[in-house]
Amino acid sequence: MKLILLGAPGAGKGTQADIISQRYDIPQISTGAILREAIANETKLGVKVKAIIEAGQLVPDEDVVGIVKERLLQPDCIKGFILDGFPRTIPQAESLDVILGEMGIAIDKVISIEVKDEDIVQRMSGRRVCKDCGATFHTMYNPSKKGDDCDKCGKKLIIRADDSPEVVRDRLGLYHKQTFPLKEYYAKSNKLFLVEGQEELSDTTALVQKALQGV
Repeated sequence: MKLILLGAPGAGKGTQADIISQRYDIPQISTGAILREAIANETKLGVKVKAIIEAGQLVPDEDVVGIVKERLLQPDCIKGFILDGFPRTIPQAESLDVILGEMGIAIDKVISIEVKDEDIVQRMSGRRVCKDCGATFHTMYNPSKKGDDCDKCGKKLIIRADDSPEVVRDRLGLYHKQTFPLKEYYAKSNKLFLVEGQEELSDTTALVQKALQGV
């Protein structure tokens, strides 16, 4: 199973990617998580992109594409993977097609989780992220069983700087301008499936699972 999950920042694609990853035992590849790890470790790439991410801007294509290519070559991607947060632009999608073509594989489905902008702004204020393992939670929709600590590794959860309402609206503006056209790109190959994000996490999960049928 080779999947791409699309959706505006805060639409819940990371949570759904995690659910799919566990259910089908395939890796969730989140470019955001990889970049945040680089920032935490203060690597050369981390220093370069820290200011860009915190301002809600997009990281340059050459950096993101390189990261994804390296990750797809890892052994755990042989039986499948979920791309969460990549591609974000048409040039990235075209680069991904080249990479996959060289590897002799193809994307099975592209699922886009649809949520209204104002609902996303409201959602983001409750999002909490583990600064150690990158796991994402929400105080209302997907709370950690450990309260302010991460379910997965037990470390403290934080509110990211780019989850503030002002930055979220800027990120949504970029999404509509640069990422929204991806739906048309993948619709042309009949791989695009739209899923309306629901109030209840389980309801969205059920719709995503329905979209995955036949993969």
